[in-house]
Amino acid sequence: MTMQQNSRKSLRCLLAASGTGPNRFLFDGTTRVDLQAPPEIAARRGTLDHMRDRSVLLALDSQLDCAVALIELDGIARRVVICPPDLPPNHISSVLDGCEVDTVICDRMLPEYSGRNILHPSKLTESQTIRHDGCRLTEWTLFTSGTTGQPKTVVHSLESLSGHLPAGSPSGTVPVWSTFYDIRRYGGLQMLLRALVGGGSLVLSNPHESPGAFLSRAGACGVTHILGTPSHWRRALMTGEAGKISPVYIRLSGEVADQTILDRLREMYPHATIAHAFASTEAGVAFEVQDGQSGFPANLVDSVGSETELRVIDSSLRIRSPRLAKRYLSGSTSGLMDEHGFIDTGDIVELRGDRYYFVGRKEGVINIGGQKVHPEEVEAVINRHPGVELSFVKSRRSPITGAIIAAEVVMKSQVVPACRGSLPTQAAGLTNLIEEILVMCRAALPAHKVPATIRIVPALDIAPSGKLARPRA
Repeated sequence: MTMQQNSRKSLRCLLAASGTGPNRFLFDGTTRVDLQAPPEIAARRGTLDHMRDRSVLLALDSQLDCAVALIELDGIARRVVICPPDLPPNHISSVLDGCEVDTVICDRMLPEYSGRNILHPSKLTESQTIRHDGCRLTEWTLFTSGTTGQPKTVVHSLESLSGHLPAGSPSGTVPVWSTFYDIRRYGGLQMLLRALVGGGSLVLSNPHESPGAFLSRAGACGVTHILGTPSHWRRALMTGEAGKISPVYIRLSGEVADQTILDRLREMYPHATIAHAFASTEAGVAFEVQDGQSGFPANLVDSVGSETELRVIDSSLRIRSPRLAKRYLSGSTSGLMDEHGFIDTGDIVELRGDRYYFVGRKEGVINIGGQKVHPEEVEAVINRHPGVELSFVKSRRSPITGAIIAAEVVMKSQVVPACRGSLPTQAAGLTNLIEEILVMCRAALPAHKVPATIRIVPALDIAPSGKLARPRA
């Protein structure tokens, strides 16, 4: 049974139907919330009449408080706006106006909230008089990832977010989900809904934890299913704690999953299903690939009779499905879909044989003397070097071609000591590594895509979304 059969039920009703009890929980490293038995949930349901039909902004420091607020408000509030933790204060006023927010649930006051009804999250769970009336269809409003300038928000429903998820879990099993993502972003929210609707538990990430500490805690909690971006996983595999988890299922999304990271995860977790999925805040989850290969089968495109339809137009992947967001709510004057109901994802793909491969984002292309270069395509080649942990490719200004390709590379920890010693020895070691990387690039890429410069760096910037921080991504 899928959530689509229960499209007018609230998240709380679906949670109760999925089978609750003392073995199910939400945990953020500090506080554990047990998902109570159905009678206790019903007793706490309350009317929350003061929240009925309101447009509510959730601006909370705690992911756990946000999860509880979503359970309480769905089916009551007219709209719930899920605010990410890194929303710049100078954009708050425009978001409040664009989303018609009349109530802010927050644990710290900001001047920008003045004029709105302010509520502390603890007020949501106070026992109130029970009223058995029907649920309304609450709009779930999310911020799109990868935007610069004015943030965009899109409208989903509980059905569009989780209609593809199975309700309940097999008898006697309680999957323990976890994710490097924050649940206030689409990828993390998917894991929360999988746990709540699918009969499991969820171990939340904590921004104050190192990747190694998070993995240790996830292992101690018995995590069985875990999700992150390829950048999350590369950082995780750099730690000595990657072996602290024994998952049966690993999923990558949010960035191009190249063959190198898929192979490394298979080597580290030989008994786990290693999957990578295409999903975005606007388009929802389009497909998942479990064959261990990068890219996706070409027969998924233009497939007849499929619930999720894929097209490739001008090399850009387009999607139409019941999982699409309904519309932009704020921050955009353009339409979300084309005249046929497809969303242009902006992800560029290339057909090679019987498989499509992601090569980069439409807006991230670098122009080198009139020729296009996608940074992700070059990074995938650099990452094949056995000593490379992570790489980042960008453009650098050139008086001749206008721009050149520059790469920054993080080496694996066991490689760096080999380059230490006297300054001449260290310089020679790094020079040899860089030359090896260049040889690989020259063999695999056209000349205009080969980096003109390569710099070894100790670390790379990771955006709050878990992706490599790119100027336009």
